[in-house]
Amino acid sequence: MSMYRQLWLAIIASMLLALGGGLLASLLSARGYLESQLAIKNTDNATALALALSQSDPDPVSVELVAASLFDSGHYQVVRVVDPSGLVITERIAPSEVLDAPAWFSSLLPIQSAPGQAQISNGWKQFGTVTLISHSRFAYGALWKSAKDMTVALALAGLVGGWLGSLVLGRLRRPLNTVIEQASAISQRRFVMVDEPEVPELKQLASAMNATVGRLKSMFDDEASRLEQVRQEANFDGLTGLANRGHFLARLRQCMDSEDSTGGVLMMVRLADLAGVNRRLGRASTDDFIKLAGGVMARIAEPHAKAVPARLNGADFALLIPGNLDGAALAKQLMDLLGQESAPFVEGGRVAAVGFGRFLQGEEMGELLARIDSALASAELGQANSIHEAPLSTNDDLPRTADQWSVMIRRALEHGWVRLISFPVMSMEGALSHRECPLRLMFDERGEWLPAGRFLPIAERLKLTAALDLKAVELGLQDLSSNPTLTGLAINLSASSLEDRDFSSALLGLIKQHGEAARRLWLEVAEEGVFKHLEAFRALCPLLKASGCHVGLEHFGHRFSQIGQLHDLGLDYLKVDSSFVRGVDANAGNAAFLKGLCSIAHNIGLQVIAEGVSTSAEGIALKAIGFDAATGPSIQE
Repeated sequence: MSMYRQLWLAIIASMLLALGGGLLASLLSARGYLESQLAIKNTDNATALALALSQSDPDPVSVELVAASLFDSGHYQVVRVVDPSGLVITERIAPSEVLDAPAWFSSLLPIQSAPGQAQISNGWKQFGTVTLISHSRFAYGALWKSAKDMTVALALAGLVGGWLGSLVLGRLRRPLNTVIEQASAISQRRFVMVDEPEVPELKQLASAMNATVGRLKSMFDDEASRLEQVRQEANFDGLTGLANRGHFLARLRQCMDSEDSTGGVLMMVRLADLAGVNRRLGRASTDDFIKLAGGVMARIAEPHAKAVPARLNGADFALLIPGNLDGAALAKQLMDLLGQESAPFVEGGRVAAVGFGRFLQGEEMGELLARIDSALASAELGQANSIHEAPLSTNDDLPRTADQWSVMIRRALEHGWVRLISFPVMSMEGALSHRECPLRLMFDERGEWLPAGRFLPIAERLKLTAALDLKAVELGLQDLSSNPTLTGLAINLSASSLEDRDFSSALLGLIKQHGEAARRLWLEVAEEGVFKHLEAFRALCPLLKASGCHVGLEHFGHRFSQIGQLHDLGLDYLKVDSSFVRGVDANAGNAAFLKGLCSIAHNIGLQVIAEGVSTSAEGIALKAIGFDAATGPSIQE
């Protein structure tokens, strides 16, 4: 039973006891008063009757006449006159009559009318004794009326008291509910602060809870800062702050292999005559030149959210920019900026050579690197500051314009040319955790099934991701409903769908229709998208959790330093990006980072899942680190 209900019951019980006790005390007092009044009346009337008879030279006949006359008035139950020897001279006893009150009331509160007695004398000689007992029905009537009046008055007082008690409990309930919600939030891995109420006891409780939440957040943030430093040291070049070679190649592989990859542009830059700069200006100036080049790379990458600038070795840099971009314009912008800022370090105007080219999802990484490296070599053989493109040979017949894409995507949705494909997510003990199900679609009945990365970028520009996501969730819920043994099914939601005003209500409507199946639905959004649409995601999370869904982030880890912003979302799991997982068995820095990440996540009740596990050695290392589950090319059921 809730505390609020117990308080209500306590108030009601105490009011009933107080009002009932007050009513009983009042009735007993009234009964005592009536009994005393009847006794006084009986005594006074008996005395008056005896005096009147004594003054009139009484005889049995006159006494009987007076007694009969008094009895006939109807106010007396018993009128009796006995002589000194105890013989009855005259006696009148009224038959039992209906009282002016219910029988149960008179039986609960009987009124005892004490008889009044007086001596009748004839001169100096005692004639007899008169006894009078008044009728009690009038007293019962008065007592019953008093009981009704007091009951109504006490009931009204009780209602007023209940209303006042309700106001007091309501005033207490609001801050109490706030503290309860805060405690529930902590159990749901959400750390929220609340305003301290004015009620002293609840204020102390809220203050203690806020202090606990503050300490948890502080510990969480301190550990996150330490791990962010470990991540930086393991994956970034100490001189330029750009990604190092290992991390860059892992990001490139992830961009090429991921189901939702959009392809992109890969650019390689080689600084010209770095050895000559070192010989002429010294090591310190050479380092400044390298940092300047790294800064230029970072500035070119900055406008592109998922771009990865990197330093591969001494003079070699690379830039990965996902998406369908104009690589030639970016390369020219990079070369112009390098030429302007590197004048103090170079002689003869020769700054760098650039090779670049586009790539598509699914292309072999070795072939791509060879293609771009060949373009870089050609640029080095050309004129000063030469740029060379490695052409992409493709003969796909995909739409070319936005209008064509819009028509084809809408047509695919209308005709049901969409499906989910399935990849297992296995626990480290070898059990199936759930299945990861990205969406694919085709543009005609005999066409090829396109991965999400081929159509999602243009769908985002056309604001069609909400329709695609809802279709994916619908298909997933249908699979869960038709297959009760399926442990879970994960659907990726596009971050841009979160900003669609109708998306949340449509999504929740779909989930509500499938009831129990929705409890096995896992919904995830990419880390980058969550931070881009954080408020919309924060509003959607509690609604999804209330529906029983699992909610998590995928491709997690690149913005780990901002993890403190996620403390109030109540997430269930994190899927760590494959760029941190690749080669973790041989990368002590990433292993330390991931171990700390697992520790933080487990302390707040989150599952940690590895993406893109490609070798058994990686799987063994991840199990030792503390991961709960994994998915990727090497993970099989």
